[in-house]
Amino acid sequence: MTTQHEHPDWRSRYADALMNTFGPPQRVLVRGEGAYVWDNQDRRYLDLLGGIAVNALGHAHPALVDAVSTQVRTLGHVSNFFATPAQIALAEQLLELCLPAGVPHGSGVFFTNSGTEAMEAAVKLARLHGGPERPRILALEGAFHGRTLGALALTHKPAYRDPFAPLPGGVEHLPFGDVDALRAAFAAGGEKVAAMVVEPIQGEAGVRPLPEGYLAEARRLTSEYGALLILDEIQSGIARTGRWLAHHHDHVGGGITPDAIALAKGLGGGFPIGALVGVGEAGQTYTPGQHGTTFGGNPMAAAAALATLEEIERANLCEHVQHLSARWRTDLAAVDHPLLAGVRGEGLLLAVTLGRPVAAPAAQAALEAGFIVNPVAPDALRLAPPLIIDQEQANTFTRALPQILTAAEESA
Repeated sequence: MTTQHEHPDWRSRYADALMNTFGPPQRVLVRGEGAYVWDNQDRRYLDLLGGIAVNALGHAHPALVDAVSTQVRTLGHVSNFFATPAQIALAEQLLELCLPAGVPHGSGVFFTNSGTEAMEAAVKLARLHGGPERPRILALEGAFHGRTLGALALTHKPAYRDPFAPLPGGVEHLPFGDVDALRAAFAAGGEKVAAMVVEPIQGEAGVRPLPEGYLAEARRLTSEYGALLILDEIQSGIARTGRWLAHHHDHVGGGITPDAIALAKGLGGGFPIGALVGVGEAGQTYTPGQHGTTFGGNPMAAAAALATLEEIERANLCEHVQHLSARWRTDLAAVDHPLLAGVRGEGLLLAVTLGRPVAAPAAQAALEAGFIVNPVAPDALRLAPPLIIDQEQANTFTRALPQILTAAEESA
């Protein structure tokens, strides 16, 4: 058996050992600190993607390292026949953070290992709520909710869905942000709708915030017809937008309270964890034996999430994100380059939009210049850096952007 030191060709080893699910890796990363990562050639990169909105505290944050190290030395795993203090404390804290106006009686949390699993739990919650009399679940065009079969049924992109058809039925995708289409969908059989599932900001569709007032109307209609309103805050939650959840912004959520909220990504600061928060009666829908998980809410994941939430609060990162975002958006929008079309998003979930579909070569040019960004759409670069990124680090990307865009134009 060869060791990693005897065989330095990591990419060949990757191709020989892993399924070709993601294609060839762009780089082999070996360490990180703060907002930076280094590859196996000791090149440094400013991580402006944060593991796709995951590394809320950056890399190797002492609070996270200490929490996980302490927990694994104390108690690493128990089955779901038992509870742990970390699991209980995390559930209590999530209820308070998600429901700042007060926690309705019956609210509860189901822990998972990922966002997809949280959405799978949400689909089953909708089915339990609706029963056979309510087979419809509404989602939006452009939605991404995961890749397990239930979550994939909610996801809109045909390239993700078509190879796995037939998917669980009953899901209807409505035009993104179209209030008239939303009203028409309920008018045409709202009594058959079990739930509506919505991302306040569609991350994978190019960082598209819902128009103001849409969520409020969705809440009104789901309440009127007895359906659940389920928010997917997997990418937009955990202070990513400058509030604990994106729908807590008045101009996004309009003061609504959903029936369930899916969380993951930034919740564990890099340690795998997800959660489905059920509000009020929705928190009591599941009964013993109807759903389960071996690792969900395990002590190490719960300790990592508690440490992440505590550090976000201690360092006042919500306010930091708001202030940095306001300045950065202005600076990015002012970049003088004919390819730049604008900036959209909220907090530190942003997209630099381009006038031509050259996001892929732009992301490659950024990587060569020492910046990790994501071509989330043909004409959009997604920025979702660690919440701890500082102004000068953001400025380095802003200053490099014209050269990056020029390189993209030349290589396209």
